Amino acid sequence: MTITTIMNTTISISKDLRDNLIEFGSKGETYDQILRRILDNAKERQLQELLMDEKDCVPIEDALKRAKARWQKS
Repeated sequence: MTITTIMNTTISISKDLRDNLIEFGSKGETYDQILRRILDNAKERQLQELLMDEKDCVPIEDALKRAKARWQKS
């Protein structure tokens, strides 16, 4: 049997930020749940931006031409 202890902490935020957090939440959702969801969404967005970055990309047609030329059977 594994027992996990979760340590809670208190952070100080402005009332304005607290009110904005409440707007992101659903009825009955805790600040912890709201913040976890926001962080999960931010991580997902960062990953999506990384994967969708077209910098240094080669069009598929060019990549196929290069591959065929490189691995052409003799």
